[in-house]
Amino acid sequence: MAGNDLGSLLGSLLGGGGQGGTSGGAGNILGALLGALGNGQGGTGGGGNALEGLIGMLTKSGLVDQAQSWVGTGENQAVSGAQIAEALPDGTLQKVAQETGVSTEQAADEIARSLPTAVDRLTPSGEVPQGRSIEELVREQQL
Repeated sequence: MAGNDLGSLLGSLLGGGGQGGTSGGAGNILGALLGALGNGQGGTGGGGNALEGLIGMLTKSGLVDQAQSWVGTGENQAVSGAQIAEALPDGTLQKVAQETGVSTEQAADEIARSLPTAVDRLTPSGEVPQGRSIEELVREQQL
């Protein structure tokens, strides 16, 4: 499943390596989230549009400062699981939780913990890259 592949890539990006720790779980949850958002937008299964869409969604939900801090080159501002749950479209969090085998609260909390780091690493120049898939962005950041 493409979501699992994306989850593995994101787990790597978050420092999970091949280990079964929380970074791998965070990658799977973020992969499921970006896959769900990409599919909902008619994107290419979690491609660049998913990251842009997610940033736009957070911005529209009142998390402008947080989202901009993750994309920008300064310090990342924190976000809570409750804020993430409120910002996501109806059903998205349930789908992510079901796909990854956790509760919706656990999924929201893990997204809140790992999303700032993931977005920060996917946008090293301080801008959301246009026209490239998440997979391409992750691979570009691997050292």
